[in-house]
Amino acid sequence: MRVTESTSLYDNLEQMTVIELLQNINAEDQKVPLAVQLVIPVISDLVAAIVPRMERGGRLIYIGAGTSGRLGILDASECPPTYGVPFDWVIGLIAGGDHAIRKAVENAEDDADQAWKDIQEYGFNEDDTVIGIAASGTTPYVIGGIRTARSKGLLTGSITCNPNSPLSDEVDFAIEVVVGPEFVTGSTRMKSGTAQKLVLNMISTAVMIKLGRVKGNKMVDMQLSNAKLVQRGINMIMEATGLDEGRAKELLLSEGSVRKATAYYYSNL
Repeated sequence: MRVTESTSLYDNLEQMTVIELLQNINAEDQKVPLAVQLVIPVISDLVAAIVPRMERGGRLIYIGAGTSGRLGILDASECPPTYGVPFDWVIGLIAGGDHAIRKAVENAEDDADQAWKDIQEYGFNEDDTVIGIAASGTTPYVIGGIRTARSKGLLTGSITCNPNSPLSDEVDFAIEVVVGPEFVTGSTRMKSGTAQKLVLNMISTAVMIKLGRVKGNKMVDMQLSNAKLVQRGINMIMEATGLDEGRAKELLLSEGSVRKATAYYYSNL
């Protein structure tokens, strides 16, 4: 019996009050960051291997099915607006294609050949990194994609929630976040999904910082895609330069990013 399929520590859920349900779910959720903490050394090694590859032009590619695939897509889609990087620096692929983001595609995860076909639509080079995301660690779509990627010389990693899974055997860096039985037996969108989200946050954030996309603690390359982000950029420039709000806004809009605006300011002192 895989840990992700093991019976919940709680029973008769339908007889619990709403407050009992929420308290018990929360009690289980609190176990997740502690499980993530145990695998930080492996995450660190993976990040350290990704960064030089991306500096040479490699990309970071996530592959997964269901919840795992959606989490990879979420992380990938946030990188361009947050760090101002091209859309294809971090790529999220899901079994069944983009249609599966909103609606499950029957049997898509069972196709062991499709993930590599999906990756090839973006091209590939030996500096790319492919990370397979699968709570069970048994998804054929993910295992097949990882196996082929590794055979082509790409760096590979995995994020699973079962120890010693088949997927872990296929990768260079196996991140196994064992969070225990789900509150609802087998519902890996819960603790397992939370664990995967935390690990993905750590990987992409650490990589982007090491690639120079953060200055101090600020997102100086973020896209100015709405009024909130424009105001955030103005505040950053005011803090960095001492300019008033009007001048900071003018400089931001003319230069297009916090990084360029502050660089322009200091180069013209």
